[in-house]
Amino acid sequence: MKRLLFVGTTVAVLATGAVAWAAMDPIAKRQMVMKNNGAAVGTLAKMAKGEMPFDAGAANLAVRVLYNGSAGFTSLFPEGTQTGGDTEASPKIWEDMAGFQAKDDALAEAAAGIIANPISDLDGVKAALGTIGQTCQGCHETYRQKNNG
Repeated sequence: MKRLLFVGTTVAVLATGAVAWAAMDPIAKRQMVMKNNGAAVGTLAKMAKGEMPFDAGAANLAVRVLYNGSAGFTSLFPEGTQTGGDTEASPKIWEDMAGFQAKDDALAEAAAGIIANPISDLDGVKAALGTIGQTCQGCHETYRQKNNG
């Protein structure tokens, strides 16, 4: 009975989260994804710098967060969301959606490669951070504009 109650509660919580996600506007969704991505990269960076002890589970979870964040990410940039919500999205995204999609695909591929060969030591963290960092930088240089506010 307790197991059934736990499963029922879990399903209800997940359904509530899915409804809340569906109700969010695309700008808020993409900002949430990017915030999660930033936290994931931050975890890897802290480990690489020795500011956080190496933890294979946390490192691999960070890469999984990046992989999951890339799934469907470009769909969060529909026409009409170029402005508003304190967005840092460059107009270049809508001018070159295929190029933007390619950058997102590069992140997914990089993360998938790391997931296929999980991080097992500090050198693995550093290598993963280098690979992920290059994909992030490549996209941000072209498709992100910093707000002046």
